[in-house]
Amino acid sequence: MTQVCQVWAILNVTPDSFSDGGKYFSTELAVKRAQEMIAQGASVIDVGGESTRPGAERVSLEEECARVLPVVEALVAQGVTVSVDTMRAEVARQAIALGTSYINDVSGGKSDPEMYQVIADSDVDYVVMHWRGHSDVMNSLNHYEDVVHDVVSELRATVNQAVAAGISPHRIIVDPGLGFSKDAHHNWEILRNISTINSLGYRVLVGASRKRFLAECVADNAQEGAQTRDDATAAVTTYVGLHNVWAVRVHEVSSNVAAIKVAHQLQSEFQARI
Repeated sequence: MTQVCQVWAILNVTPDSFSDGGKYFSTELAVKRAQEMIAQGASVIDVGGESTRPGAERVSLEEECARVLPVVEALVAQGVTVSVDTMRAEVARQAIALGTSYINDVSGGKSDPEMYQVIADSDVDYVVMHWRGHSDVMNSLNHYEDVVHDVVSELRATVNQAVAAGISPHRIIVDPGLGFSKDAHHNWEILRNISTINSLGYRVLVGASRKRFLAECVADNAQEGAQTRDDATAAVTTYVGLHNVWAVRVHEVSSNVAAIKVAHQLQSEFQARI
């Protein structure tokens, strides 16, 4: 039986994230929102205290800790499986001490040279994303000879560095980094060839939720915000669910849980006929 794709719910405790910045900025609101998303079927709550939207400025270590750690502590105390979305080793270290299960590092260890050691000294799973630079420069780094080949090659090199630093391969999850140093064409090419990303041999996490490249498929009303892309997000989730992606990272949970159920049912029906 094919493993059912997990749904990771995004919880941005930031004032400036592109989709929902400021909505869950207090610990109380963030915890309430996490409870709602768990009730809707999320497997993991992915807590982030620093926006990685194009052009975003970095926040201080102290500010990121103040945003993230109280939420992590409260959710872990309630038995919630938590991921922390951070590029900083110190944030990861403190979140691990509080009981987080995953560290989701969009830089794949490139932003903080101490990250690999923090992960190696722990038992958490580690998301390694394809990344070429911080938000203020990433749009200038989107030049590829062959985006699928290049992303796979660069991800493989990053994973090899993580393993060489002492992180067990079975704890590594890879993310092709849709929207990070990639234009719309690049994102669609990666999705079209998602099986090639799977061929790396690691669990694959895909984060397409509400990203700008989906706007060309739907009526994207800027006044209504990026929420207008939720239907397109669910369509992508169905597609990657049919291609054995291990998890999707999304803002809106219910429709993506339904999309995964549809994908799993289709796979089950197909396998029953073999």
